[in-house]
Amino acid sequence: MDEFSVSRERIERYLALTDEALAKVEIPAAAGDDARAQAEDMLGMARAYHSDAQHFLAAGRGDDAFAAVNYAHGWLDAGVRLGLLDGKGDWRLFTTD
Repeated sequence: MDEFSVSRERIERYLALTDEALAKVEIPAAAGDDARAQAEDMLGMARAYHSDAQHFLAAGRGDDAFAAVNYAHGWLDAGVRLGLLDGKGDWRLFTTD
């Protein structure tokens, strides 16, 4: 069986990228009640997975940290793609097309 592991440097790079994305993304001001609730849920999931990633990294569980940070960023990307979150057109941080 093959063993795979992700470097701490790579995990920290992805955590920093997701930190930047979390700081940039917003819920559109014109969002209706349902859209706002969905956007808040997506942001909550992204923040929870990001927090989990930090916890896993501190506990020496690098593979779990890498998985969690990718889930966090996936929630943000999905929110931007669906129009529930505003990524301000930043194609570097979000999957916009």
